[in-house]
Amino acid sequence: MRLLHTSDWHLGRSFHRESLHDAQRAFLDHLVAVVRSEGVDAVLVAGDVYDRALPGLDAVALFDDALHRLADLGVPTVFISGNHDSARRLGVGAGLIGQAGIHLRTDPGECAEPVLLADQHGPVAVYGLPYLEPTLVRERFGLAKGGHAAVLGAAMDRVRADLAMRPEGTRAVVLAHAFVTGGAPSDSERDIAVGGVAAVPASVFDGVHYAALGHLHGCQTLAPHLRYSGSPLAYSFSEARQRKTMWLVDLAADGSVTAERVDCPQPRPLATLRGTLEALLTEEAYAEHEQSWVQVTLTDAARPSEPMEKLRRRFPHTLQLLFDPEDGGAEPSRSYAARVSGRDDLEIAEGFLRHVRPGAEPEPDELGWLREGFERVREGADRKADLAR
Repeated sequence: MRLLHTSDWHLGRSFHRESLHDAQRAFLDHLVAVVRSEGVDAVLVAGDVYDRALPGLDAVALFDDALHRLADLGVPTVFISGNHDSARRLGVGAGLIGQAGIHLRTDPGECAEPVLLADQHGPVAVYGLPYLEPTLVRERFGLAKGGHAAVLGAAMDRVRADLAMRPEGTRAVVLAHAFVTGGAPSDSERDIAVGGVAAVPASVFDGVHYAALGHLHGCQTLAPHLRYSGSPLAYSFSEARQRKTMWLVDLAADGSVTAERVDCPQPRPLATLRGTLEALLTEEAYAEHEQSWVQVTLTDAARPSEPMEKLRRRFPHTLQLLFDPEDGGAEPSRSYAARVSGRDDLEIAEGFLRHVRPGAEPEPDELGWLREGFERVREGADRKADLAR
C-alpha cells in the first residue's frame, strides 16, 4: 500500500506578515498532483491543518477545496487535529464527510476505531490519534495524573488492544501529533509542554508498522517506521536550511516500510545574513540572496542610520532586522540592577543612549534635552507633593 504522509499545513499562517495564501494553494495543488501521478492509495495528514483554532475564511476555503479534490480522486484521506487546531471545529460533519472517504479523527475517544483499508495483501488499520492535551483527556483514559507520555501511552494501549482483535496479518498505521524524543524542533512550533512534560519516548509507538508524526516542522526519520513529514512551507527563519517535503511511504505485505521524500514547491528561498551594513550592501557574495526572503543580523559597532531602507534597496524582501555588535556590548554578564547601581537618572539615560548606539557618545543637544526633561518631571512631582500636603 502506498501512503502519502504530510502534516502541519498551518492554513492561514503568514510569514513575517507576508501572505502565504498563494503558496499554500500551490502546495495543495501539488499534493493532489502527487496523489494522482504516484498512484497513492491513502493520504495521511498528521495534524495542524489550520494555524489557529478560529481560522479565517480564506483558510477554510482552501481546506474545503482540498477535501473536494481528494474526494473526487477517490483516495481515502485521514486527518487528525493538532495543537493549533480546534478539534471540535475541524471535526464538524466528520460522520457525513467520512462517507466520501475523508476521515476526520479529532475525538480522543475514537483512538481505537481505525479507518479500515485493504490491498492485495490484506487489511490495513489506520488509527488517528489527535493531539492529546493531558489536562483535558486524563480522565477519559482513566489516568489520575501524568503528562503527554502518559496520555499518549494510554491511547496506544487502546490501539494495540484493538489491533490484537483484528485478523492475523493486519498491518497497523498510526497518525499522531506529538514531540517524540530525538526529534529536532524549529522556532515556529508552538510549545506543547503545558499540562505535562512535552517529549514522549519513541517506544510509545511499539507494535505498529508505521507512525506518521506531526508537530515538528523539519522532515526527519527517528526510525524506519517512525517519521515526521515536517511542514510543507517554512514558517520561521530557523527553517531556512530545511528541505520541505512529504513522505511517499510503501507499506509491504510483511509490514516493512520504504520511503522517499517528495519536494514541495516553495514561494521564495530563505536566507539568514550576518555582517556589517556596508559588507551586505556591496559584497558580491550576497548577490544570490537578492530575491530571497531575508533575515539580517547587523554586526556594526554603532547602529547605522535607516538600515532597513538601505537593505531593501538590494534585498527588497528583507523581513527581519536584528543587531548583534561584534564586541557583544559592555559587561554582558552583569545584571541591569548591578550596572545602574549608584547612578542618578540622567546617568542611566546617558548609558541607555550609549547602549543603543555603541561607540557613539550622546550629543550635547541630547544631553540638554535629557536634563530639561528630568527637571520638568521633578518639578511636576514637587507640585503634586505640595498639593498633597
